[in-house]
Amino acid sequence: MGWNDQGGGKDPWGGQRGGDAPPDIDEALQKLKNKFAGFGFGGGSGGESSGGFGGKSVLYTALAAIAALWILAGAYQIDEKEQAIILRLGKYAGTVGPGLHWNPPLIDSVINVRVTEERQYSARGLMLTEDENIVELSLTVQYNVADAKAFVLNIKNPEITLQQATDSALRHVVGGSGLDEIITTERERMGQATKDKLQDYLNVYDSGINVVKINIEEARPPTQVQAAYDDVIEAREDLERYVNEAQAYYNGIIPQARGEAQRLREEAEAYKSQVVSKAQGETERFLSLYTEYQKAPVVTRERLYLDALEGVMTNSTKVLLDTKGGNNMLYLPLDKLMQTQETSKRNAGLTEENLNSVVDQVVNRMQRSGVRQGEGRR
Repeated sequence: MGWNDQGGGKDPWGGQRGGDAPPDIDEALQKLKNKFAGFGFGGGSGGESSGGFGGKSVLYTALAAIAALWILAGAYQIDEKEQAIILRLGKYAGTVGPGLHWNPPLIDSVINVRVTEERQYSARGLMLTEDENIVELSLTVQYNVADAKAFVLNIKNPEITLQQATDSALRHVVGGSGLDEIITTERERMGQATKDKLQDYLNVYDSGINVVKINIEEARPPTQVQAAYDDVIEAREDLERYVNEAQAYYNGIIPQARGEAQRLREEAEAYKSQVVSKAQGETERFLSLYTEYQKAPVVTRERLYLDALEGVMTNSTKVLLDTKGGNNMLYLPLDKLMQTQETSKRNAGLTEENLNSVVDQVVNRMQRSGVRQGEGRR
């Protein structure tokens, strides 16, 4: 609806318009001033009497809303991994743990610190060793916050301080070690030594930082001499391999030699026992025989003679028989001969044909001997 369409010729400012005349600005401003005066922001008796009570209610409501917002703004939550440092007008007021807390805004400042979180950062640099060589190192530092108050208030920038202290501690340790030790077998020891030295520095600074572990991930000489050091490492690995092979051979041959020595000792002991026992038996037999000889010398001597002949003739294949006529006859026992030939055959590799030839020769000789004995008798 246009201003001119309003009934009674009134405009929004409350003035009377007639025809196309412009509104009375002064009158409109005065009416607006009177309205604000009714809420307690202006003068006039009429405004104070009609709107004084309503103005105070609005003011109280606004103050209550502001107070409620101020109270709500002071509430905050601390989780299980954190601690909060309270600064009251810039001065340390305390440390609170996990849970719901309230502090007055604009008066207290709350700084949250993650105390159980394990943090880490990596670093790399060139350093001088004890034997005046340059080594390139890369490492990772793992740490956490042990004292939230010291971490926040004692040091302006704890992370930068930690990095600088780490660099100082690592240079101290590297400066006391040789290049070969650093790039080969001493990384773990160097990591532990650097951790201890770094923790000492941080304790002196009262930084509230606890160093968990330092891992030296890489240690190598400069690129210009990398090939030569690779050859050194390869030679050292070959040395260890040769030593291990020699140790394995030692572990195999020594027990075998010890077993062989033990076997020889046992065989010697057995031979010793056998010889001693045999000698003792022969001694006892001789003593017993001597006792019998003293009792009957003739009989004992005859018995010894017969035993000796029996022992000698047992292995003989020829037997001489003494006949009454005075002629000696050669007797060849075939059973003994065949047994001996079988043994010789096995030992010397005689064939069946050779064996038959030998038997034929023996038979012919026996026949000739029989003929000669017959002629001698006639």
